[in-house]
Amino acid sequence: MSPLKILILAIVQGLAELLPVSSSAHVVVTEKLLGLDPSSPPMTLLLVMLHTGTMFAVIVYFWPQWRGTYHSSAPAFKNFARLVVIATTFTAVIGEAIIKTIERTIFRGVPNAQIEDLFSHLEIIAPALAAAGLLIVIAGIFEKRHPTRILSETNDLTWKQAGLIGVVQGLCLPFRGFSRSGATISAGMLLGVAKSRAEAFSFALAVVLTPPIVAHESVRLIESTRINGTADLASFAFLSLLGAVVAFLAGLLALKWLSKWLEGGRWYLFGIYCLIAAALVTVLHHAGY
Repeated sequence: MSPLKILILAIVQGLAELLPVSSSAHVVVTEKLLGLDPSSPPMTLLLVMLHTGTMFAVIVYFWPQWRGTYHSSAPAFKNFARLVVIATTFTAVIGEAIIKTIERTIFRGVPNAQIEDLFSHLEIIAPALAAAGLLIVIAGIFEKRHPTRILSETNDLTWKQAGLIGVVQGLCLPFRGFSRSGATISAGMLLGVAKSRAEAFSFALAVVLTPPIVAHESVRLIESTRINGTADLASFAFLSLLGAVVAFLAGLLALKWLSKWLEGGRWYLFGIYCLIAAALVTVLHHAGY
């Protein structure tokens, strides 16, 4: 793969990952338009490496807020860590259950089939985008109609709220297009969590989730290389790291934009964008992509 294509995908990933519009769907569509196979092990590893770049953007951007809120004292950190563990546990259980169910039903009888084989199917990405868009729109409407239900920023999440956010994140894992950040922040808003707190917690979950996914996709690529012998791991690793750096820089820009939109009370517009994107992806699918 050429460095130019890596840079294009990194910019798309970086700008879209931290906005609630499903960066994965945007990257998959871009890969399709560039003539690449989004479900191949090199491409799925590249995607998670780009996620790694945006994960570091999240850490840099949110660290001052996390330090003042969650690291202000030992009890505050312990409570934050407990909420993250609860949410991540629900994510792992729900996500893994859905993935195994899909692999044992849709892929029954298909040798070595994995959930990643669905990542290039635009006919699945389109409804996932639409579902995320509807959830975001509903959360935006709820916020405007029930402003008193939204907690102040001084209140933290409860373990039940964290668990439900983790469940929603688990539903996002198997499906490209079902925006993780959009769904989890919207779920927090519907549960009465302040938008800024829901945003910070959602991206904290992303930091925890990214390393095991990177490890999984690395093993998948190494195994594919062992079987097929078709990938130059050293060259691809370098290009992936380059993409991660570009995604990091683009991610910082996206985070600043996201925070401004959250503060401006225009959350629902992201949902409308996802609905429009779902329609465009459907058109691309019928056009043969």
